[in-house]
Amino acid sequence: MPDPSPTILIVETTAGDPPIDFLGDSSDIVYFISMAHSERYGADHPLAKAASLIKRRLRVGMAPLLNFGDAAPESAGEEELLDRLWQDPAPLAQAARAVADAIDVNEEVRDLTSALPELSDRLRELAEMADWASQQGARIRLTYAL
Repeated sequence: MPDPSPTILIVETTAGDPPIDFLGDSSDIVYFISMAHSERYGADHPLAKAASLIKRRLRVGMAPLLNFGDAAPESAGEEELLDRLWQDPAPLAQAARAVADAIDVNEEVRDLTSALPELSDRLRELAEMADWASQQGARIRLTYAL
């Protein structure tokens, strides 16, 4: 079995750690949301193309998923950015589920994300974490570590 990826998605809430954890490699989400973010700048990667289809053709609001940052700030400006990443968990849960549904239902999106075969599973797990945070009346923040 290959070593797990050192890239991870970190899910923090103002209510503490969610009782749910990722059941697989969370780097899939990091790679997808990074490419989804770069899509607006003309990235030609299959994951960027999938994000474009999801956003433009399927009209799925992905903005809450694209609100993420580096967990290890290297400057005061990056530290301020981290503070601004806290968000309402309900829209994040909705976006994560809608993107997972798009991957599972749309053949073109599924083909473009085929390099990350468990992406929709990880997105559904993220949605469960966000649901838990919402039930706690908490906020949620997505960061990554490389």
